[in-house]
Amino acid sequence: MIDHRCVSPELIEAAVRAAEALNRDIAEVPVSAIAAEARISRSTLLRRLGGSRSPLDAAVRAAGIDPGGRPPVRLRALTAAAAVVSENGLAAATLEAIAERADCSVFSLHAAFGGRDELMRAVFDQFSPIRDIEEYLAQAQGDLHSTVHGFYRAVANALSREPRVSPAMLAEVFSRPTSTAVQSLAQYAAPRMFGTLGTWFDAEIRAGRIRDQPVLVLTQYLLGPILIHMLMRPAFPDVPGLTLPEIDEVCDAFAENFIRAVQTP
Repeated sequence: MIDHRCVSPELIEAAVRAAEALNRDIAEVPVSAIAAEARISRSTLLRRLGGSRSPLDAAVRAAGIDPGGRPPVRLRALTAAAAVVSENGLAAATLEAIAERADCSVFSLHAAFGGRDELMRAVFDQFSPIRDIEEYLAQAQGDLHSTVHGFYRAVANALSREPRVSPAMLAEVFSRPTSTAVQSLAQYAAPRMFGTLGTWFDAEIRAGRIRDQPVLVLTQYLLGPILIHMLMRPAFPDVPGLTLPEIDEVCDAFAENFIRAVQTP
């Protein structure tokens, strides 16, 4: 068996690519798949490894990538990044901080995501309300009031979940709107959000239920109240003389206000 230090970087990279393509840990990827990714035959790969894949797994581990035996680096990194953002804000979520939290190397984060921007976009996909909104609107039926009320309930549920990634990201947007991190995330998230809501708005406008207004204006009418409420709600549970209404009451009131503001005469 050869020493793992003799395994070429090209073979390590081929193993990483094969694992990503199959969505498996490297240790679970067949030798034939790694060989195909490296554009060599299986027999050639085994010959270079001295007849066993153990040196390759050892080389992968030495490069700071976990070949298997615990959650994949991608999953650990997403969980770690979400925790860092929730606790300390978007700016604190450096690759070094995430790698330390995920118990992996910065190199493995680059291998799994490509860079910090791509990692933050994956965190947004996983932990923001965007998927909840997309799934809800894709199957929404019924009258306008029930649809909007259900929309608010879906957003409220998403914003209440731990880790509180979306509130932390929004806090960063409000406090540092021109920062590189915020601008990078906005360039990815805003078109997706406006596209999803714009499709629903267009259908409602064509059906004659709401007035034709710019997507940005309609989005602010729809999302603004529930976002502000859910961001501020955790700060008010013990304020003297203030009783927080139930979420369903809030959603019902916001739905009525939205419809009153945008419905056709």
